[in-house]
Amino acid sequence: MPAHLLQEEMSSSYTTTTTITAPPSRVLQNGGGKLEKTSLYLEEDIRPEIKDDIYDPSYKDKEGPRPKIQYVWRNIILMSLLHLGALYGITLIPTCKVYTWLWVVLYYLISALGITAGAHRLWSHRTYKARLPLRLFLIIANTMAFQNDVFEWARDHRVHHKFSETDADPHNAQRGFFFSHVGWLLVRKHPAVKEKGALLELSDLKAEKLVMFQRRYYKPGILLMCFILPTLVPWYFWGETFPHSLFVATLLRYAAVLNATWLVNSAAHLYGYRPYDKNINPRENILVSLGAVGEGFHNYHHSFPYDYSASEYRWHINFTTFFIDCMAALGLAYDRKKVSKAAILAKIKRTGDESYKSG
Repeated sequence: MPAHLLQEEMSSSYTTTTTITAPPSRVLQNGGGKLEKTSLYLEEDIRPEIKDDIYDPSYKDKEGPRPKIQYVWRNIILMSLLHLGALYGITLIPTCKVYTWLWVVLYYLISALGITAGAHRLWSHRTYKARLPLRLFLIIANTMAFQNDVFEWARDHRVHHKFSETDADPHNAQRGFFFSHVGWLLVRKHPAVKEKGALLELSDLKAEKLVMFQRRYYKPGILLMCFILPTLVPWYFWGETFPHSLFVATLLRYAAVLNATWLVNSAAHLYGYRPYDKNINPRENILVSLGAVGEGFHNYHHSFPYDYSASEYRWHINFTTFFIDCMAALGLAYDRKKVSKAAILAKIKRTGDESYKSG
């Protein structure tokens, strides 16, 4: 890798942050088109183990009507029951013990990190590297979240990035808010999703023993970590009533984590600004970032999917980045990839919607 493409910056700990930059000479001499090629080259070179999460603008949906929708009634019934239980759980919140409230918040944050820091930024995009203790924590946290195992989550997410807002996108926002939020889980996948997903290079996931172990034992894992443990702990350790433990600590908490994650697919693809790239649907949505612990800076993320912070502003409304940086300070996370300010400003100037505010 040429020296002008990568800078190695020492953080406050002994781990490194790799800053992705664009060579100024190419920008000045060749203009925006060449800079875009440079970004793709950098991404492929800096993450040799993954190349399939970069948007492919050449892909177009096939002409003609979509296949007939096939409802998955098992999912419809289970999701309905879950949300009915969560709604009842809301009525029980005022009578919960304080320790139960704290337990719900803690379980929410840990399971959310299993998605954001784990399935998303580590395994889907390889934006940083993690040592075994951190990977073990994240695989457990991801099992607590119960949003499909890491292998399936990462595969679908890479398809989502590469073929965003097409029929090959599992939660195509062009099909409306409800479909991109939860509807995609209530129907059979479009054939294009399966077709394109089968073509992805997933050897990095298959080679990860923890990921494949989780996939092998996922059903008993989610029964224990998502349902049994969060219900029994409040009931056993501080005498919470069983209904409060079940409906608040388990069903309400699980539904809240699910919907916070789903809002990234729905609201953050439909509502907000596009300061980095006005040509794509994903938006900057602060409210989504609050609920999804830092995942609402979605126009930035789809513009630079290889940035470990998924945001230009690092810790700003981004608990996930704060967590990863803390793990880096402990030596458990390293090789965090960050896009340089120069590359960001070049992107804004070239394709932004002029809503960008520095700082």
